[in-house]
Amino acid sequence: MGCASREADPSRLPASPCGLRRDKSALDRMPRSRHPQFEGTWEYLRRAGWIVRPFSGIMPVAVIGGSLDDIRSFCIIAHIDHGKSTLADRLIQHCGGVTDREFRDQILDSMDIERERGITIKSNTVTLAYTARDGRTYRLNLIDTPGHVDFSHEVRRSLMSCEGALLLVDASQGVEAQTVANMYLATEYDLEMVPVINKIDLPAADVERVKEEIEEDLGLDTDDVVLCSAKTGAGIEGVLEAIVQRLPPPAGDQEAPLQALIFDAQYDPYRGAVLLIRVMEGSLHPGQKILLMHTGKEYQVEEVGLLQLKRVKTERLEAGMVGYVIAGVKAVSEIAVGDTITDVEVPADEPLPGYKEAKSVVFSSIYPMSTDEYLDLTKALEKLKLNDAALTYEKDSSVALGFGFRCGFLGLLHLEVVQERLRREYDLSLILSAPSVRYRVTLTDGKEMWVDNPSLYPDPGSIDGAEEPYIKASVMMPERYLGAVMELCRDRRGENTTFTYLAVGRVELTSEMPLAEVIFDFNDRLKSVTQGYGSFDYEMIDYRPTDLVKVDILVNGEVVDALSQLVHRDKARSRALHYCERLADTIPRQQFKIAIQGAVGGDIIARKTINAYRKDVTAKCYGGDISRKRKLLEKQKKGKKRMKMVGSVEIPQSAFVAVLKTDRN
Repeated sequence: MGCASREADPSRLPASPCGLRRDKSALDRMPRSRHPQFEGTWEYLRRAGWIVRPFSGIMPVAVIGGSLDDIRSFCIIAHIDHGKSTLADRLIQHCGGVTDREFRDQILDSMDIERERGITIKSNTVTLAYTARDGRTYRLNLIDTPGHVDFSHEVRRSLMSCEGALLLVDASQGVEAQTVANMYLATEYDLEMVPVINKIDLPAADVERVKEEIEEDLGLDTDDVVLCSAKTGAGIEGVLEAIVQRLPPPAGDQEAPLQALIFDAQYDPYRGAVLLIRVMEGSLHPGQKILLMHTGKEYQVEEVGLLQLKRVKTERLEAGMVGYVIAGVKAVSEIAVGDTITDVEVPADEPLPGYKEAKSVVFSSIYPMSTDEYLDLTKALEKLKLNDAALTYEKDSSVALGFGFRCGFLGLLHLEVVQERLRREYDLSLILSAPSVRYRVTLTDGKEMWVDNPSLYPDPGSIDGAEEPYIKASVMMPERYLGAVMELCRDRRGENTTFTYLAVGRVELTSEMPLAEVIFDFNDRLKSVTQGYGSFDYEMIDYRPTDLVKVDILVNGEVVDALSQLVHRDKARSRALHYCERLADTIPRQQFKIAIQGAVGGDIIARKTINAYRKDVTAKCYGGDISRKRKLLEKQKKGKKRMKMVGSVEIPQSAFVAVLKTDRN
């Protein structure tokens, strides 16, 4: 597929609805027998003075160049499921970035799991051309961001590469927790924000209430708020006009030393890592030697270009432009996303500010269902790591489950996404251990160690103290659920719980609580007690002292290392009892009695028993003395005892899955 554009006097060219121009007279003057309809279209367009480029839409050459005043770099930020990807779809369609034949919903979301769940996992970018009402053609660099708290690191990097943001709010749901968190992030980077109220076509839409929430909760002026419906396309023209009129153009000097921000990376099996960058200062062109300032690695640029749903090669990228760089980087893990690119010969004085490395907060062990699939799992994680730089893993082993990997994730949703991708893309059946967090343990000899795996927990006698990570949780909900949510926070060891009335009937509750209490089932319980109306966001604050114990699960007297967990002493019995109940439901009965126990050190704190199959040995006793029956029962009891000594219990794979479920159904 290709596209064509012609350099001509802009005053003579009529503007199309999507803001693209073309000179029709060249085609009208052609003889009908030689019209492109009848022979090589693209060859004839070249003869007519048109320039053919490999792009799915029609992109005028004037847009590729242009001054900084004609560029707008912006992102869309909102709470999850408020319509970011749908709005991006409408903007792309309105600007002619994709043909109707090639269009599909959530066009910037490349993974099947993103489209099925209706969420954005990876940030995506596209360059669009828009002809505004003032007659000028602008180049819009749109960056679509995730909305879930787990991927706030992606949002942060996207904000660093923009001058403005569309703050999207659902007309029926109103301002929610991640809306506030993303607005604070945008304020941190001094971005100009345009509030946009989406889904105004819904029957439950209450625009006036949402305007009041935007003023009260976010402190933004709602006099110029933009109303739209991304689903129907209503108000999209107003959104585009607000972008070009109210968002500032980028600043930068093309002659200054090169400074470019890597805000994301993709993996191409043929070209290696493709770096998505925003050029802040200077320019970038093929053949140039570049330096990554944080990692200190040097590469030679092979190709640069723009992202227009497909990669479009260009001669250079200049200050203010958003595009891609291919420089022979073999894997995404070789580079640090958020790093600064500069020129080797004329380097910048310092890297761009705001760089933060993504840190894993949730840890879990992954094992294949069958030990034969261990090598397949190894290859699958290596390939997944090429695309997902935030995923960390190291080799692990379990007596019960064999060889596997201890993995680090950004959050529970990130864990679910990785598990689902391994299952779908690599056809693997997996078992995951209970998720845990990273604890800081101080030993009696003064040394400090980090522990996220229960099997590496030191002997309690050598421990002087332990600390666990705390978060500041923010929950936004209708006022009627306040009591239930406060009780939930108290149950999860919440401290310094406060609440603020944001608007009539709407409350924000903040509480400091251990991260370990959140990763188990906090979000599910919150949705249950608030009937789906509560929204949750959190940020890491610090490490605090805790009374940490290791809970072991014993089956038939033997420790099952894959089920061990680190918990607070007050929660040890309830967590151990939960595991024992689930195992008792899933382990099949044997010819002997099976004891399932939870233990802290040498103390048994929970127990469930699976009764043995029993033959009625007294059935033949139709009378006589009771001692005859007792003798038969004692003989059976001795046989069961001998069988227990030599018999072993096979724990089915379903049992390891069952213990992670929070209810029996």
